[in-house]
Amino acid sequence: MSTAAQTDALTVAAPLPGLLIPLSEVPDPVFAKGLVGGGAAIMPDEHAGTLTAVAPVDGIVIKVMPHAYIVQHPSGPAVLVHVGIDTVKLQGEGFTVHAQKGDHVRTGDPLISVDATFVRSKNLSLCSPVVVLDTTPDAADVPTTGAHVEAGGYLFALPGK
Repeated sequence: MSTAAQTDALTVAAPLPGLLIPLSEVPDPVFAKGLVGGGAAIMPDEHAGTLTAVAPVDGIVIKVMPHAYIVQHPSGPAVLVHVGIDTVKLQGEGFTVHAQKGDHVRTGDPLISVDATFVRSKNLSLCSPVVVLDTTPDAADVPTTGAHVEAGGYLFALPGK
């Protein structure tokens, strides 16, 4: 029996296009302190209109809400994508869900869309944390922040164990 799934690094793709920023700069202390897990965040372009957030890994959608979703990779780790900060307050307004709990997805598959212009009109941040749940704050091998990332492109890796 192969143990490759337990030793290989997990590559996490960017769910949205934008500027790669460290979790420590997320305007929410739960994410900024890494209490949810290690990872990075994306700040979409300030002129973005409608954005489609995609699956960060291959796997199964284990939770989907209008503003956030979790995809669990077959090797075990689950990746949370939270589109914006405090966007739960919108109660789904400005968001369109394209996936359901239990769906099998591939990296880059569209999961939710967001009207970024609407979110900004409500004075909410579009800063979007991407974290591997139940990992330490420094678990992810994040490249130099400040770079532009494309949806579906490389975001960070979770080293193998």
